[in-house]
Amino acid sequence: MAAAASTRTPEPSASAGAVRTFDGVICFGGVDWWYHNRGHYDLQMMRELSAHVPVLYVNSIGMRVPRPGKGGMFAKRVVRKLKSFSHGLTRIRDAFWVLSPVVAPAGLGAQMNERALTMQVRRAARKAGITKPLVWVACPPGQPVVDALEPVGVVYQRTDRFEEYRGVDPQRISRFDQLLKERADVTLFCSSWLMDQERDQPRGVAFVDHGVDSDAFEAAGLGETPPPGDTTDLPRPLVGFVGGIDSHTFDPELFVEVARAVPEATFVLVGGCSLPEDWCTLSNVRLLGQRPYDQVPGYMAAADVLIMPWNKSEWIRACNPVKLKEYLAVGRPIVSTAFPELERYDGLVRVGETAEEFARHMREALTEPFDPNPGRDRVREQTWTAKANAVLAALRERGVICTGKA
Repeated sequence: MAAAASTRTPEPSASAGAVRTFDGVICFGGVDWWYHNRGHYDLQMMRELSAHVPVLYVNSIGMRVPRPGKGGMFAKRVVRKLKSFSHGLTRIRDAFWVLSPVVAPAGLGAQMNERALTMQVRRAARKAGITKPLVWVACPPGQPVVDALEPVGVVYQRTDRFEEYRGVDPQRISRFDQLLKERADVTLFCSSWLMDQERDQPRGVAFVDHGVDSDAFEAAGLGETPPPGDTTDLPRPLVGFVGGIDSHTFDPELFVEVARAVPEATFVLVGGCSLPEDWCTLSNVRLLGQRPYDQVPGYMAAADVLIMPWNKSEWIRACNPVKLKEYLAVGRPIVSTAFPELERYDGLVRVGETAEEFARHMREALTEPFDPNPGRDRVREQTWTAKANAVLAALRERGVICTGKA
């Protein structure tokens, strides 16, 4: 278990050189504020840092060149992006701004894109009152404009193997990744396995894994909030999955085999889905679509068992899903396929590699006594506030200091 972040503010390292202070954060986000779940690492970190200094969150500028394909997913993505563009620069609350920059799709018109992006971000930063920015990169294609923003410091969020994302140009993304590791004051890892694989590449490394809004998820698990109305009349037992149902993470073949093998259970999937519309037609499966983040604890708590049916991709090998700690905080039995980071939670999660094994673990979880307290105890202090404090401490050790309420 990672140690809880200290509340003490360390002095800058003597080897860090001259102290540099930042008065705001510009974050090139990996997701879209207007569409994606607010539980993502970069969104949660920016929420926390906005309590110290102004934050400008730049909506994901994209890593893939969009290509028309079967079904309506391409059209949906285009419409979604156009809707995001329409928001422009929006002040969400005090000290938190979101910019949806108008740029061409990934890889197209690179130099023109860089100039246009730099100009839009500079203008928005001035409006947000940021003059000495810390630039935080959670989307590698933001790399070409980092130095044009004259950052006081740079954070690279290496929370996934971005070059393994389906549909990207892996050489292009790998080049951005390497340049960011060489440039960043701190490269953040949330997978200990991935950090061990790449520890010698960045010039500054910190392991700061995901946090959890433990109070909200634990309260839902204890029945202190009402269950979502669209789950109350579903046949029990309920097996829940909350998250993106996407080909680079989710294993649809495994899931369908498991759901077919356990017909007595109702499988409830909550989240956006990019798989073909007919990928699952089983009568005991309910796809409820995406829900706001503040409703997520209720959907997890409504389940009798929570699952993570991941595929065996390199993306998953390097992942550390946010939902794992949320599942533990809610306090329901968990069944998952294997991935390296899960070894740090030995004894708290049942692991099934095949559909048969996965289904067997689910049946056992539904019938055997379960104590939620060890899981809740494990994550209760792993809050997003503690994680943000750990990042500020890592920056301070390198001579990059927040001028706000640190």
